[in-house]
Order: sequence, then C-alpha cells, then structure tokens
Amino acid sequence: MADLRAGHSAALVLRGEAGIGKTALLDYLQSHAPSCRIARATGVESEMELAFGGLHQLCAQLRDRLSSPRHDALSTAFGLTTGTPPDRFQVGLAMLDLLAEAAEDRPLICLLDDVQWLDRVSAQTLAFVARRLLAERVALVFAIRDSGDADQLAGLPELVVSGLRYGDARALLDTAITGVVDERVRDRFVAETGGNPLALLELPRGLSAGQLASGFGLPDTRRLAITIEGGFLRRLQPLPPETRLLLLAAAAEPIGDAALLWRAAEQLGISRDAAAPAESAGLLDLGARVRFRHPLLRSAVYRTASPQDQRRVHQALAEATDAALDPDRRAWHRAYATVGLDELAAADLVSAADRARARGGLAAAAACLERAVQLTPDPARRAERALAAAGAKFRAGEPDVAGELVAAAQLGPADDLREARLARLRAQLAFARRRGGDAGEMLLEAANQLESLHDESARETYLEALGAAVFAGRLGPDHGVEKVAEAARAAGPATRLSAPMDLLLDGVAIRFTDGYVAAVPPLKTALHAFREAAGRGEDQVVQWLWRGCPVATELWDDEAWHELAGRGLALARRYGALGVLPGALSYRSGVHLQAGEFTAAAVLVAESEAMATATGNAPLRDARLMLAAWRGDEAAAVRSIDAVVEDATARGEGRALGLASHAAAVLYNGLCQYHKALRAAQKACEQDDLGFFGWSLAEYVEAAVRSDSPGLAADAVRELEERTRAAGSDWALGILARSCALLTHGPAAEPLYREAIERLGRTRIAVHLARAHLLYGEWLRRENRRHDARLHLRIAHDSLTDIGAAAFAERARHELAATGQNPHSRQAARRETLTAQEAQIAHLAAAGLTNPEIGTQLFLSPHTVDWHLRKVFTKLAVSSRKQLDPALIDAAGPVSAV
Repeated sequence: MADLRAGHSAALVLRGEAGIGKTALLDYLQSHAPSCRIARATGVESEMELAFGGLHQLCAQLRDRLSSPRHDALSTAFGLTTGTPPDRFQVGLAMLDLLAEAAEDRPLICLLDDVQWLDRVSAQTLAFVARRLLAERVALVFAIRDSGDADQLAGLPELVVSGLRYGDARALLDTAITGVVDERVRDRFVAETGGNPLALLELPRGLSAGQLASGFGLPDTRRLAITIEGGFLRRLQPLPPETRLLLLAAAAEPIGDAALLWRAAEQLGISRDAAAPAESAGLLDLGARVRFRHPLLRSAVYRTASPQDQRRVHQALAEATDAALDPDRRAWHRAYATVGLDELAAADLVSAADRARARGGLAAAAACLERAVQLTPDPARRAERALAAAGAKFRAGEPDVAGELVAAAQLGPADDLREARLARLRAQLAFARRRGGDAGEMLLEAANQLESLHDESARETYLEALGAAVFAGRLGPDHGVEKVAEAARAAGPATRLSAPMDLLLDGVAIRFTDGYVAAVPPLKTALHAFREAAGRGEDQVVQWLWRGCPVATELWDDEAWHELAGRGLALARRYGALGVLPGALSYRSGVHLQAGEFTAAAVLVAESEAMATATGNAPLRDARLMLAAWRGDEAAAVRSIDAVVEDATARGEGRALGLASHAAAVLYNGLCQYHKALRAAQKACEQDDLGFFGWSLAEYVEAAVRSDSPGLAADAVRELEERTRAAGSDWALGILARSCALLTHGPAAEPLYREAIERLGRTRIAVHLARAHLLYGEWLRRENRRHDARLHLRIAHDSLTDIGAAAFAERARHELAATGQNPHSRQAARRETLTAQEAQIAHLAAAGLTNPEIGTQLFLSPHTVDWHLRKVFTKLAVSSRKQLDPALIDAAGPVSAV
C-alpha cells in the first residue's frame, strides 16, 4: 500500500489450483487496506459469453466517475448510451482513464477473482489496462486457476499460491476435526490434499468419526476441485429442497443482484424464509449483493442440479429480468431454459448478437449466434445463422469454432449463394492460418462462384484472392498470381467506379497481366482515391490499409506513402481497429525507416509487435527485417532473416522469402560483402513481388557492379529504368540515376550522381540520399579528386552515423580514411539513452500534442504520459516541452527495435 500512496501502480496475478487460498488472499488484502478504495469483481462461468460482464461489475462500483464524456466508450459498451460501436482499444483506454480518475482522491485496488471465468473482452481489457498503469495510484490483483487462460495475463508479475507447509496444514486440519484420529490417517489427509486449505477444511465435514479414525471413506483427492465440490455437496444435502432451489437460482444469476434473485424466487414460489438455512450454514451472504462463500460452492450448486431444475430457475430469471433494461441477459436465461428448438428464443439471441456487435462485443455476438443456431428449427434459417456465426467467430479470433460452424452451415438445404459464401469463409480461414499455401486458389474459386451469382462481394473476394496469391508468391502454384489477376480482369465491372477498392483491384490485376508500365496509370488513380478517402476519414482506408501502402511503394511515391500511412495509423488509433493497428504501425515505421528516423521506426516496430501479440495477430516482418539490415549488425540481422525464412517456408509465404533476400542484399552491400549481396539480390528478384521488387533491382545493380559483373548490372538497370521512368517520381528517377552512374565510366558518371543527389534531396528518402553521397564520394576518390570526395564522404558518414546505419557509415569512414582524413566520433556527446516509449512520447510532445492527446494515441493514461515526460526531461537535461527537439530526441534514442 505504501507504493500506491507514493504514486506507483501495480499489477499482480495470483495463480493456483481451486481452494488454494487465492480468494482468502484477496479478502485479506481488502481488510488490510482501509485507506484505499476497493472495487471487486468475480468471473462467473455462466456469464462468460456476455461481453463486458466483468467490466460492468467493476464499473458499477465506480459509477460516480462514469458520467464523464471521456468514458462514453464504456457507457456505449454497457448499453447505457447509444453511439458509434467502440472497439476493444477504445474501451481499454476509457477503462484506463476511469481507474486513474477514480484513484485521484485515494488509492484504488481492483480485486478480480476467478479470472478464468471472466468474459473474454473483459479479461483482455483488464490485462491491457494492467500493462499500462505506471504512474497512477492503482493496483489490479487477479486471481486465476492454473487451468485459466494464461495468454490474457502473460507478462504480468505472478505469485504462484501453493499449499500450506506440513505443520500449518496439520494445524488447520485440527480445527476441522473433532475427536481422536489415527496419526497415519491425519498424515495421509495432509499429504493427499497437498496442503490445500479449502480441502483441509471442507473434506472432513460430513465424514463420521469412524471414517476419520479408520481412514476408510476418505475422498479421492486426485481431482481436487471436484473433491472440494463434493465436500460442499455434503453440506447441501441436509438443506430443505426450497433452500437448495434458492441456492440454484443464486448460482445461475451471475451479477449478484439480490432484488432480481427475490423476483425470480417469487416466480418459483420460494419464500424468503428459505434463505435462513443457507445463511446459517455459512454458504451464502444475502446482503445488497448475493455472494457465495466460495466460487466452488456456486459451481457445485449449479453443476449438480438436475437439468429440469436448471431450466426452471433460468426461466424464472428470464421472467424476472427487465426486458427493456437488460434484454441480453434475459435472452441468455431464456435460451438456457429452452429444451429443443425454439425460434422465438433463437430470434432473441440474434437480436442480442446485434446489440453486442453494436457495443463492440464481437466475441459475445459470436456466442449468441452460435447458441441461436442450436435453437433454430428451420433448416435454411439455421444454416444462414451458422454462416453468420462462423464469420463472427472468425473475426473474434476463434477459427476452430468457426470451422465447426462452417460444417454446420453445410448441413442446410442446397443454396448456391450460401455455398459460395461458405467457400469464401473456408478460404479466409485457410489464409489466416498460413498466409500462403492454397488459400489464393480457394479464394479465387469462391470469387468465381460469387461473381456467377452477381453477388456484390465478388470483387472484394477477387481482391482477397489476389492478395493471398501475392503473399504465397514463389511458394504458390506456378503463375498463381497471374491466374488470379486474369480471372479478376475477366470478372464483371465495378459497380462503384470511384471506390478505392475497385480501382485497386483493376490496377493490381493489370500489374500482373499486362506488366508494370501498363499498371502505373490505374494504380495512380487508385492511390489518389485512397488519399482522398483518407482525407475524408473513411473507415475503408483503415480496413484495407495493408493493400494501399504497398501500392505507394510500388509507385515510388514517398509523399503518398507518408500521407496514407500516417493518416491510416491515426484512423486506426481513433477507431481502435485492433485487427489493423499492428499493420498500420508497421507501414508507418517503414516510412520513418526510409526517412532515416530509425528511432521512430524502432518504437513503432516494438509497438506493432506488442499489439500483434496482444490481439493474436501475426506481426508483419517488413519493417523489422529492413531495420535490422540497415543497422548493419550482421549477427542480429542474419538471425532475423533466418527465422523469417524458416517460418515462411513452413507456412508457404513466398513473399516473405523475397523480403528476407532483399534485406540480406541491403545488409551485405553495407558490409562490403558484395558477392553475398549479389546472391541475395538475385534471389529477391526471382519473383516480381509487389511493393519492393524495384528496390531489390537497385541493390542488385550495386552488388553486381562491385562484384565485377557489369553484364548482370546492365540487365538489372534496363528493367529498373522501365519501371522508374513509368513511375516518374523523384524517388524513382533518383534511384535510376544513381544506378546508371555506377555503370558509367569517366566524366559521364558525374552528372548522373549529381542528378541522383538532387532528386533524392527533394524526397523523404534520406537513407538513399546518404547512400548517393557515399557512392559519389567513392567515385570521386577513385577519380583522384580527394578534396571533392571528402565533402560527400563527410556528408555520407555524418548522415549515416546519425541515422544509425552503422555498416554504411563504416564504409564511408573507411573511404574518408583513404582520402587522408579521419572522421571525428559522433558518439561522444550522446546523452543518456531514452527507452523506445520515452522517445515516442517525446516526439509527440515536441509536435505539440498535450498529455491527454498523447495518451489517446498510445493507449496510456495522462498520468503515465506525464511520468514518462519527467524522465525524458531529466535524461535530455531540458526543463520544458519547448526545448524538445526531434534531433535531440533521436540522438538519445534506443539502439534496438525492441
């Protein structure tokens, strides 16, 4: 508690088997924190499918703080207000802000029991919050069974709660046993329970003195949770039937609403006197909220009840639940009360799914639809709902369940459109699992089916098929990309002629059928449409960002790349688009990398990978691989390249192999290992990969020239020239001029080098501008123009050193030394190193963003942002935001990407 009062936040996971004492530890903490505000929530098994149920329990105790507009995402998620459906990151940010605000008056401790039974969205949100509380007086303490979902809480500090030591276990057992017991029996009891406190207290209850004394009748402790439940059941048996039925209703009602429980009891004909025996036995506390003595008692009551009694109490609870205030929970109780098929109950669940989806509860919507499928009597409608449920489960990150529902949808009566949509979903599942293999062919077949049925999703499916074929690349079927592109061009025309996605499909299809030059005009039109849509803030840009950004790099359009990646990342953050955010961060990091802003790139790479891990997405490799290659640390870069090659080969993702080879070519050109660079560039150019093939040609030219293979270099220049002249940008023509200069002998090379520097100087591509100075300086030295060479080599060395391109900087240093000049070290004045997150926050603060605005972008609370900035000021020896200079921040930035 001292840490909380001092302003340090904390998170702790208590992990252990059922009955081991996790709940007792939470109780102890609550009773010994009188100066702290306590909020408590407990996961309930029957509420696992209700989105935000756990958060609702917690926020109900902080209702005095929930009225702020900053918490609208939570109010919308709980159905208290209407509005734009919030995504999980928006809800997480609102929850983070709510807890920080609630702790302003006094420290706040949130106690979360039985986390393994929290609904998935609540568990993810609370884990998200726990990882971002750094400067608030807030603690989150989670209690979870060993069998719980460890992924949600991975990386948080853990305390494994184990059994009592022998002496303590004996002492506790003695409090539960009266009479004489054989010592060997007592020892066996202690040994078999493993010192589990609840087992030691509960198992002796209900056993006769003779059974205890002799050792006969001791329960089997191999499955301890079941055994403890058995101990509770022995205490339930003497209770009157009416009391047991009341306990069952309390166990089936997850939120602990006493008023609701008594309304249900009235429906069941249970009198209020029925509670007395349960309270006297210490099984149930009936205050303002209903609370069982232990979660296992609730489980024992519910699991051992007959199906008929379970349905009775759920029916009573459904009738007692206000249909206007809580329609979703009413629909769930009604579904549990239903035997067989019931269209009305199924329709209620479909409506509940719609409401859950509107609140951002995709997992809950999927669960509602899945149960609705089981209740739907009409075969055709059941198949349609199974298809909808499968799609929802897929988007919710449950591909295995989605596959089962696809199989269920196939059992419906024949329907061509449904079959085509099922084929598309099967292909999407295959692509999500492998991002390669035969997913492209499967999506193409689905697109053909949808197109023949004139379904509007056909063109979107063709684009998905084309994307999958591009990812499969060299590991896919022969001419796989061309086959899909030809089919897409043969399909019907776009119904929305100006829609970015339709224009993109046309441009990419032409790119792989008629070639690069023919595709440039339609791709430029598509890119223009993307930029206009990004300016209007259309959400399609967020959803299709990964297809738009590679087109910008394909066209050598650095301004479009900068604009689209920046705007797309801002939109992804604003809308909390968790499925897209890792990719948006990765593409934006690529912009920073090419601009020579390695620190900013490294920060976004780290954030992208953290977000991908948190959301279960596979991270994009482009930025990390290229950052490792440009940094020039051979051992680290080779490890990254080898790991990507192994993983991509196993999954059939050929494009990643091309990217790995391109990264290797950059690495070895920097290290002056030109024969290795040439081999890598040749591998990279074996497949015309979208987005970076032209870059690989440029590396090919330099490696071939330096390897004394002018013929190979000339062939690569011819292909590079065709593409760059069609693109026509300064970036493209600057790279072309530099490449042509490498092949030109004598004075004719100089104007080409100067053109390259002039053109690249008008772009954002600082890394290649520095390399142009390096190559020009090398040429000048070989022409015995040492004085002129020193100028460009000095520029190259200083730029590459500041950027962090160590291998290329060393190459420039060596060339400078050959002119008789030794460059001064640029590391002497380096300040204390900032962490990746500190550097990111410092850059945003330097750009003029306030602490709340920075917190919104980075999913941090304003308190945490302020805490980081104070550390930044100390490390940079500045006293205000006005003194934060981007160059100063970069100079103190982190060395690695992680």
